[in-house]
Amino acid sequence: MKLAVLFFLSLAPLGQAGSPEYFVPAHRVSGIGVARDDLSDDLLAVRTDLMIQSQTFAILRDPMAVAGAKRITSPKLRELFRAAAQRSGWPASLIEAIAYLESWGDPNAESPAGPRGIMQISAATAHTMGLKVIVNTRYKVTRERVLVSAKGKKPKYKTVTHKTPYVVSVRDERLIPERAIPAAAVYLAALERSFGGRDWAVFAYHCGPGCVSEMQQLTKRARGIPKDQVTVPRMFFSANPAWNRELYEAIQQQMQRDFSPTYYFRIMRAEQLLALYRSDPDEFTSLAQQYRSEFVTAGRAPHRLSVWLKRDDLVFRNCDDIRADSGKRLVKALDFPEYFGYRLNVASDLPSNLEYFSEASPSALGTLTYVAFETRRLHQEMNRKGEKFQPLLVTSLVEPEDFVRQSGQREALYHCSGQVFDIDYSSLPPGELECLRFVLSDLGWDGYLGFVEDGRDNLHIGCSPTSRDFFATVFQEAVGSRAGVGGWGLGSPKREWVGEGGSLRSRPLFVR
Repeated sequence: MKLAVLFFLSLAPLGQAGSPEYFVPAHRVSGIGVARDDLSDDLLAVRTDLMIQSQTFAILRDPMAVAGAKRITSPKLRELFRAAAQRSGWPASLIEAIAYLESWGDPNAESPAGPRGIMQISAATAHTMGLKVIVNTRYKVTRERVLVSAKGKKPKYKTVTHKTPYVVSVRDERLIPERAIPAAAVYLAALERSFGGRDWAVFAYHCGPGCVSEMQQLTKRARGIPKDQVTVPRMFFSANPAWNRELYEAIQQQMQRDFSPTYYFRIMRAEQLLALYRSDPDEFTSLAQQYRSEFVTAGRAPHRLSVWLKRDDLVFRNCDDIRADSGKRLVKALDFPEYFGYRLNVASDLPSNLEYFSEASPSALGTLTYVAFETRRLHQEMNRKGEKFQPLLVTSLVEPEDFVRQSGQREALYHCSGQVFDIDYSSLPPGELECLRFVLSDLGWDGYLGFVEDGRDNLHIGCSPTSRDFFATVFQEAVGSRAGVGGWGLGSPKREWVGEGGSLRSRPLFVR
């Protein structure tokens, strides 16, 4: 699998671009955080592709991914999707991608929220589609003896009958693929006509027409979006806490409800993955295996870090291992809070070991430095009254296994790799915390890092294997900026970094 990752180097000298008061890396990820307010068409296309590729984890981490692909591409269903495509004008590959994500191809799938069948159709939408959902109300009769008192008389037992209503399905065409698939395809075509785009129709299939009508209107009113580019990717990438705030809050509301704003990207990736399964089932199965966690053997991987980190990465068993590795795979964190935007508050088993607990891999420290940079500049742009940026409080870096097993934190074992760090956000101003979460999500959607809540007011964060070289370079810049040596000076060529399969290569990018 190839993952394209774009980074751009600024032309400014280290520590001087934008503000001399804090570290500003020359190596930056384009279009992240505050930089969302100026996405070119080319950069939007890149971010859209990265977002689509990052959905691989959301799809393949599920144990049903392989079996579902086999069902969806079976001859019977393939013929149903082909016929539905002819009837609706929608590509069969897109209809089957929706069925794949909705039910893994199971015609009897049932959601606790109510939708049923291979296309996961609600009862209300089934009526709109013309599908028959006929139910009867029946009653369960139970009897019990109760003691009844009467004034002036001796209490007597009496048999009381209770009738409890329940609903039984007489006919539900949502459970009949021959009916549900073409009906869903025709419904999608109607949504496309209503909202003027196939991307909006896919979005509406999950979020609902009312939701999408509101989101589309907000997108049309948002600043910086050309009238002829009102698309789902433009909607998703054209807002942040400081830019197009109304659109940003609407997206966040839907994300908290059911992640609907990412549904279009997931469907696009599902379509690609099913094409891979048809052409090479073994390669698809091998790829799915890469998204299984070595730490969670039953069920799906809980988060990206559980997939990216392997047991072989947990190399620091005790403090002696950390001491022996100091200056090799591990380096000391730079503790200049006002300049780098983070403050160390790590704990150790003994005071004499504290300096070793203040180390991590260069890529982990570069990730920390970069997250602090993006959070600070977005918070400055947000300019919330009464708030001042507070350096991020770092509570854990590398930790030996014999120490973390005593901590009781669910994700603590990953610290034995030196590739992760924890941030305590309990004392952050509300606006800064909002910016931190947005930056982490923004970098996460493009596959640069993963993060998860771990305990009370604590975030557990680590970069992806394919991003380690980039973030290690950011850390080297940080070291050079404090030492006053090295770095990209004025007149250095702007460069583009592209990562494929975990390796990085660079080439000049000439900018007019």
